[in-house]
Amino acid sequence: MAKHLTTRKQDYSKWYNELVVKADLAQNSGVRGSMVIKPYGYAIWEKLQQELDRRFKETGHENAYFPLFIPKSYFNKEASHVEGFAKECAVVTHYRLKNDPVSKDIIVDPDAKLEEELIVRPTSETIIWDTYRDWIQSYRDLPILVNQWANVVRWEMRTRLFLRTSEFLWQEGHTAHATEQEAIEEAEQMMNVYADFAEKFMAIPVIKGVKSVNERFAGAIETYCIEALMQDGKALQAGTSHFLGQNFAKAFDVKFQDQDGKVKHVWATSWGVSTRLMGALVMTHSDDNGLVLPPNLAPIQVVIVPIYKGMEELERVSVVANEIVAELRALGISVKFDNRDTYKPGWKFNEYELKGVPIRIAIGPRDLEKGVVEVARRDTLEKESLATQGLGGKIKNLLTQMQQNLYQKALDFREENTHRADSWEEFVDIIENKAGFVYAHWDGTPETEEEIKTKTKATIRCIPLDAKKEIGKCILTGKPSERRVVFARAY
Repeated sequence: MAKHLTTRKQDYSKWYNELVVKADLAQNSGVRGSMVIKPYGYAIWEKLQQELDRRFKETGHENAYFPLFIPKSYFNKEASHVEGFAKECAVVTHYRLKNDPVSKDIIVDPDAKLEEELIVRPTSETIIWDTYRDWIQSYRDLPILVNQWANVVRWEMRTRLFLRTSEFLWQEGHTAHATEQEAIEEAEQMMNVYADFAEKFMAIPVIKGVKSVNERFAGAIETYCIEALMQDGKALQAGTSHFLGQNFAKAFDVKFQDQDGKVKHVWATSWGVSTRLMGALVMTHSDDNGLVLPPNLAPIQVVIVPIYKGMEELERVSVVANEIVAELRALGISVKFDNRDTYKPGWKFNEYELKGVPIRIAIGPRDLEKGVVEVARRDTLEKESLATQGLGGKIKNLLTQMQQNLYQKALDFREENTHRADSWEEFVDIIENKAGFVYAHWDGTPETEEEIKTKTKATIRCIPLDAKKEIGKCILTGKPSERRVVFARAY
């Protein structure tokens, strides 16, 4: 398999697009801005989904499903929410097609106009809170801890596979609580769930923080987030969790009677991650040879490639290969024995390197005589001979080591590309010539944030939760500042 990938240094954006397509993750579809997620890409998404779903359920959440279509009037009930999504909404106006009697083309039937237009969901707060009004009457009905796995539509003008598409897959949690403190704790808890998942399962180090007012989710009182750094020095928002206050409860008149008999509005959160995580995965770990997948997320963790001449040698190699397959599967390791005779070993080596399979085992007749196999690591491209005796335990340990190595490598990269700026000139130089995260002082005003964005295309990625108080001056205005925030150009 010829890879012919553009290198990251040549053109990072082109490298990314080529890799997503050539590694069989996804492709553009016939619908503008929408993608087809291919089986290999979807298998990775399923592993992401399964692990997140497990974590959600461990924290008491249940899955449900809500309608794709939302009456337009629902959006009118929460002003800041509709303002934040208005430009991205796809609208259904008619419910039937017909044959044009003159042109014979299929056209929208003008007599089939909907009485009320429907929005194809960009997010589900409005339809869910309209539903919660029926579910909640008493404090005994709270909390509601619901998540849904779904697709959403946001009519993006500039799209890129996984990172920004008009339709994408995601999960969205929507919870209802009796007290403000309980809702805040929920929003913080889910941010921590996302951070732990990103670091321990995806091997992606993240910064936990809150968004500035300009960057908050539409309709939120506070937006918690995790921010990751990609190999080109740009930031990527990997997950968000929102404390919604009582905004949606008031908009949809969701009230409950507390233990003292008082009627109060419910407190709310919402939180979500999407197939954008697939883009983060590709851009955090991969190299010029193709994908590099953390073992936790690899659909195939180990591939065995036989080296042989003739069917007799293949049969001998296959006996040992199948024994290894059984041993690895008993240890919970996903393994594939690629005994196809339609491709040569070299072609297979290239294919699995491109697809990021963590470990490749090659077995030939000489290896059988010595009682060894050749083991190649995808993360470092190192090879070594290992005895077949006790191989399963060695492979399991190696996979654990690789998972940790990929996290440490990404963490080292982030630290090497994290800077501090104390003046406007220093800030601009870093943004233009070095990229990465920049810790700098900001005077706290939306106007200054917007001016910095206009001049440099850098945004405040987050106000870190672990930021220590540090008296300084805003890099742009010179006004007082009590702590540094994280700036970067971002996806």
